[in-house]
Amino acid sequence: MGNLIHINMSLFLSNFASMMVFPAMMDVTMAALCPGKDECALVIYLSGFQQSIIGLGMVMMMPLIGNLSDIYGRKQMLTFPMTLSIIPLVILACGRTKNFFYAYYVLKILTGMLTGGSLLCLAVAYVADITTEDKRAAALGMVMGFLCASSIGATLVARVLSSDTMFQVAPVISLMALVYMRVFLKESNISNHNEHLERPILTNSGLENCGLSDVESSRKARPSRKIPSIKDFILLVRRSRIFSLAVVITFFNSLAESALEGAAMYFFKARLHYNKDEFANIITILGIVGIVDQIILVPILIRFIGEYKLLSYSLISGFLSTLVYSVAWATWVPYVVATFSIFPIGVTCLTSIMSKQFGRDEQGMAQGCISAISSFASIISPMIFSTLTDLFLSDKAPFDYPGFSILCVGITMLIALIPSLLIEFDASGSSDNVVISNDDCIEP
Repeated sequence: MGNLIHINMSLFLSNFASMMVFPAMMDVTMAALCPGKDECALVIYLSGFQQSIIGLGMVMMMPLIGNLSDIYGRKQMLTFPMTLSIIPLVILACGRTKNFFYAYYVLKILTGMLTGGSLLCLAVAYVADITTEDKRAAALGMVMGFLCASSIGATLVARVLSSDTMFQVAPVISLMALVYMRVFLKESNISNHNEHLERPILTNSGLENCGLSDVESSRKARPSRKIPSIKDFILLVRRSRIFSLAVVITFFNSLAESALEGAAMYFFKARLHYNKDEFANIITILGIVGIVDQIILVPILIRFIGEYKLLSYSLISGFLSTLVYSVAWATWVPYVVATFSIFPIGVTCLTSIMSKQFGRDEQGMAQGCISAISSFASIISPMIFSTLTDLFLSDKAPFDYPGFSILCVGITMLIALIPSLLIEFDASGSSDNVVISNDDCIEP
């Protein structure tokens, strides 16, 4: 429990620093690039380009970072993203004029390509190392709850502090997160665990048909000791029906999530004239609801209806939320929708489901590959939704529906709902979940 608290506090402080400046970034960007305007195509496309390039870097880096954490430890690899995340915040602390903004923009892309998403990826792997399967969903819910709490605290502080003070405090808190993690967090010692998943995908289950001894098959069946390849990933998908369905859900869920943030913010800015304070209010509400959902509702609902049904219900909730967002006619509508949304619960359920398909010393590579899938979705997302958002907020829209891009986000969630309904938990541990043939043997 102590290590769980320390990883949560490390995430809390790091996310607190980044979320403190998040509500103001829309105003800072608009002021630097399009002063005096509420609509700006340049801002939309620059944001989409940034998201795509960062996603491209994450596709390549996440499996590698996760793989290295299996070898050298989660704590050692956590130092890398937490250190680099300080640099862009320092730029904003120095200034927010046009030149400073472009310097921040370039550094944010570079650091995001190297470390974007790795903090949560490594934290999930760490939690999977130190928890048993029956408590993993609750533990991951606590992680998400701490992230929501950090968002609330950061936005409340941002409301109190002036812009200059806020951008100066953020890098200090980010540095505190790094120091806290290095001092208090203990390594998970994944190589010393005696407990192992009964049917991990990557270990020697089923490889006896390859004619290898236990030692040889264990050595050859652990791609976590080399850089993961496309062949390794295809092998994972082939061996587990649950994992293959979860991959599809992850892709469309990430496609929707990455699109919703940008599409909703630009829509609210252009049509409802939201500013820093309104964005901070929405984030605060989402944070409070997230804490209740993740820490209180997740363990209760999973006990009664299971992770798989809860995943489907969360996607339905996400679709309904985006449907209302897309026709928001007053400033209070997004507040009401944010209050009743349980969409973020689905991420916790999906992460828990996928983590249970791997052994403890495989979590880094597995979570890295999963993050790469999400990153690939984030590359495609702006290509589609940035164009739609700009088109339907402009005078050239083919029909009068400014929130059409948000509706398309909801349709993407409905697509993710289909494979979520197909997932069935195989409690008996039958061979239907893991299908291995001689073709699966990896050549030396």
